[in-house]
Amino acid sequence: MDKFFDFLMTSLRMTHAENVMIGLLCALGMGLVVSLVYMFKNTYTKSFVMTLVMLPAITQMIILLVNGNVGTGLAIMGAFSLVRFRSVPGSAREIGSLFLAMSLGLFVGSGYVVLGFAFLIVMGLAMILMSLTPFGAPRKEVRELKVSIPESLDYDGLLDDLLDKYCKPWHLERVRTTNMGSLYELTFHITLAKNAKTKDMFDELRCRNGNLPIALGRVSAVKDML
Repeated sequence: MDKFFDFLMTSLRMTHAENVMIGLLCALGMGLVVSLVYMFKNTYTKSFVMTLVMLPAITQMIILLVNGNVGTGLAIMGAFSLVRFRSVPGSAREIGSLFLAMSLGLFVGSGYVVLGFAFLIVMGLAMILMSLTPFGAPRKEVRELKVSIPESLDYDGLLDDLLDKYCKPWHLERVRTTNMGSLYELTFHITLAKNAKTKDMFDELRCRNGNLPIALGRVSAVKDML
């Protein structure tokens, strides 16, 4: 136990096997905390959570292997940069969690374990607080409206007055043909105006498009990618 506390308070680079193992356990513990913070009120996969747990320990061992060798450090930095471009795009929260886990591994590998724990506590609390509060969330929900109209109608400006009445703001996102080219499908991104009733908007749109299909839902495209 004394060795453990002596290790936590030292700022020297770890070289002995006992210190390396203690640092490895500390790094795994930090990674576990990072993964728990990431899972808080968020969708996740098991493989990514496992990566967050292991990443601080992996980074710690890499720092120990470099041990002041500039050439080795540059080679490892290049390898890390390739990982980003050989993976699928991740959300902003995933990328932030990866950088947090990697920085904790740097703390442990450099011997600053206490500072690493302090950094983890501050960043973990900040992430949890921002998840619990509406900070960064859009003030109004953006929805996707799809309206079908017959090919005989000119869709340009056909629904502008109705959308101005019920939506603030709105914009036309896409136009495509459906049903073997006999229909146009207009896709709008809208934000309903205050006190606007969806049923009233639908009734007026149905009168304008000849009672053809209308759909309203959430915007499917994910925007928070890095």
